[in-house]
Amino acid sequence: MTRKLVATAFGAPREVLTVVDVEPPTASADTVTVDVRAAGLNPFDVKSVQGVMGKDPSKLPLQVGNECSGVVREAPTDSGLAAGGRVVVYPASGAFPETVVAPASSVHPLPDTVDFDQAAGLLLAGVTAYDLVETLGITENDTVLVHGGAGAVGSIAVVLAVGRGATVIATASPANHEAVRALGATPVDHHSVLLDAVRSAATTPVTAVIDTVGVDDAIDASLELVEPGRIATIAAWGRAGDGITILDGSADDSKRHRREAVQPLLAAAADGRIVIEIAGTSTFDDAADSFDALAGRHPRGKYILHP
Repeated sequence: MTRKLVATAFGAPREVLTVVDVEPPTASADTVTVDVRAAGLNPFDVKSVQGVMGKDPSKLPLQVGNECSGVVREAPTDSGLAAGGRVVVYPASGAFPETVVAPASSVHPLPDTVDFDQAAGLLLAGVTAYDLVETLGITENDTVLVHGGAGAVGSIAVVLAVGRGATVIATASPANHEAVRALGATPVDHHSVLLDAVRSAATTPVTAVIDTVGVDDAIDASLELVEPGRIATIAAWGRAGDGITILDGSADDSKRHRREAVQPLLAAAADGRIVIEIAGTSTFDDAADSFDALAGRHPRGKYILHP
């Protein structure tokens, strides 16, 4: 038997999360079996357990988790992977068991310099950030405004845009301004009169906007600064009528960008260009602590679960 974290109902994580014993997953000829060392917890996981994403009873017990890292137990001979190899699994369909079985295409060799916690928190946010930067075609000629520059997606978007030579301005709370500066961006207070603050911070006109926050003030200011075609968001679902680009990973271009992102992101993590801050860790048995923390006001960084 193997242990697995699931939700037996939809509701408060502390009330519905439980660890169950299940039969080990069955591998097939084109899948890889991985013993999980760390799994990344994301806002989508919390919302799924709470029922925000729907309450279909046929999905219970609910499997959650989309990214993890670990060690290969078994792999097809033609996969390029071998037992004992360190890997990261993304996308994973349920990343919170002790052992996962995933298509070989979702299992990626993990550079030796990237630890399991870093790897488990990298790719879901990373591929989203890469998609935003790639969709807007960011170059050294751009001055980019990133809303939410200290968040999981926003901070990686800042690093990627700076890496392309762009000038970057990022909104964040004052407590996170030093962290934003360390990424290479100029911070502005997201509680300020945003349009005035951004214009004061910009040495050249803003040419593109990456939004990871979705609040109306951010979008309104963005529309004053640039044309809608150069605003991309992963959060402002209600503003599609304004002509901005909304990315949820479902469009063909987005899917391609996210596939192409994996190796560059792992390389950037390996050489230290991307560092995932860890806000906290927990075991599967006390995972509700991390779920509750992520649902409320929490420190900057990712929450990681250990089997």
